[in-house]
Amino acid sequence: MGQGYEKRMLRVVDHIHDHPTGDLSLDALADVAALSRFHFHRIYRAMTGETAAQTVRRMRLHRAAVALVQGKAPLARIARDVGYPNATSFTRAFTEAYAMPPAAFRKRGELRPFPPTFRTGAQLMYPVTIRHEPARHLAALPHTGPYPEIGRAFEKLFAALAARDLLAQTGYMVGVYYDDPSATPAADLRSHAGVEFASAAPEAPLESVTLPAGRHAVLTFTGPYAGLPAAYDQLYALWLPESGEIPADSPPFEIYRNSPMDTPQEALITEICLPLR
Repeated sequence: MGQGYEKRMLRVVDHIHDHPTGDLSLDALADVAALSRFHFHRIYRAMTGETAAQTVRRMRLHRAAVALVQGKAPLARIARDVGYPNATSFTRAFTEAYAMPPAAFRKRGELRPFPPTFRTGAQLMYPVTIRHEPARHLAALPHTGPYPEIGRAFEKLFAALAARDLLAQTGYMVGVYYDDPSATPAADLRSHAGVEFASAAPEAPLESVTLPAGRHAVLTFTGPYAGLPAAYDQLYALWLPESGEIPADSPPFEIYRNSPMDTPQEALITEICLPLR
């Protein structure tokens, strides 16, 4: 089953190679892979070991390197042909990647091949099951910024609930994560700090967030929250390609089965939930 995902990723690589000046945004590449925009980049990074932006940059510059060695086109034309707006930005990027400016590289006349690499041979470390999750209705507060700082939003959430005497109507804490931290600047990462909520829509500033019912892959992680990125890599790089499953067009979320307020770090239980089609 893993070959199906590898074919999707190779299709993306081929598209990047064939369209260096085209739309190579994450949404466009997700369409090429026929995967949800919420999950494409996590899968791509986990399987290839680099971000899609790094692949775009690497392949554009390699194409430029070939043009420099095998032809006599001026730098400005090569820059345009590989998707850079001008020779200045191209020269800066090329020098950073090849440790010499384009003119010196052309004079030296050597190329570096670098085929894409796909991660293989690793073993699952955390249990993953498929289960039907009910719809979850959350009272939540938005958080924009590094994911490890979402704790501040949770503190504000519970303060707001306590001020409205609503704590008795809450269930498990849930974090909803909309962006891949390897593809989005930390300051721009979007998430919701939420808690299962039994009543109708909460009052402002609380927001209502609904997670749809359906099949989910659930990875159970036990340990400090700092270990969660490695668990995500396992879910997207190892389990998903071998499972034959396709992610739904909904973001992943985390259910926190206990609280760091009264639980040792090594005993914290987090369920990473990946919505499936």
